Amino acid sequence: MSAVPPSGAQHELALDDVRAVVTEVGGGLRSLTVADRDLVVGFPVDVPRPLYRGSVLAPWPNRVADGRYSTAGGEQQLALTEPDRGNALHGLTCWSAWGLLDRTPSSLRLGVRIWPQQGWPHLLDVVVGYELTPTGLRWTVEGTNPGGAPAPWGSSVHPYLVAGAGRVDDWELELDAAQVLTVDDERLLPTGLVDVGSTDLDLRTRRSLRGLAIDHAYTGLGAADRATARVWAADGSGVAMHWSAADLPWVQVHTADRPDPADDRVGLAVEPMTCPPDALNSGTDLVVLQPGDAHAATWEIEALSR
Repeated sequence: MSAVPPSGAQHELALDDVRAVVTEVGGGLRSLTVADRDLVVGFPVDVPRPLYRGSVLAPWPNRVADGRYSTAGGEQQLALTEPDRGNALHGLTCWSAWGLLDRTPSSLRLGVRIWPQQGWPHLLDVVVGYELTPTGLRWTVEGTNPGGAPAPWGSSVHPYLVAGAGRVDDWELELDAAQVLTVDDERLLPTGLVDVGSTDLDLRTRRSLRGLAIDHAYTGLGAADRATARVWAADGSGVAMHWSAADLPWVQVHTADRPDPADDRVGLAVEPMTCPPDALNSGTDLVVLQPGDAHAATWEIEALSR
């Protein structure tokens, strides 16, 4: 009998020369290729998912300071899943086993229930959908409140995009975003919202990422109906991520600066979010799902040709 992979069942999707693998654990994206070209940083089948690669982030994205927030049930204390910075990071579904709801050769949907638990007294159902397109992938996350009381909700996804040959320092990025959240150096928690023109983090004009360290949330996206981040390699190939800024008005960009050379700046994390970091405390753009309500958001990853 073969061993069970650390990321659980492997759901393989194919459409012409587009391929993807989605995992049972976390309901996440393990790989995405077009014509054998990687569009995201993947990971081997025989290891647990590293560094949130391809994760579904729900019912909050990014950080909750000290893991504490207040809700109708009073003050809550979440587990500190980023202990070195004292934060609760990226929600509750990254290590859950997601069940298969339906599938075709090129699409599938997985679901998971978030039960009330320590620090999270809310009942939520989450469905993730993957649909291959001729140039990449359409990725949808929907949260529903089947409980009897209002529940806070936020979501995102966490791909590390790959533009082509090389690493982040070899690529260029363009993102039409007018504002950025500054953060403190020690915990990466928000300190203020500023115009990008007053910082060295302005990405509105295509620019080289060489030597530029980013782990910040942007907003003030230029196109509400179809916001886009484009990443190019030196040979003119690239990858784009598209989303609706009406549903996802924030986007975290992270140049994946890591102490281990094997992981350092190997991909560019682009994470369009329904709300900014620490939204469970600030309330900024936080969705509140009334009993029976649902909220869905969609992301698209597209290969760019030379």
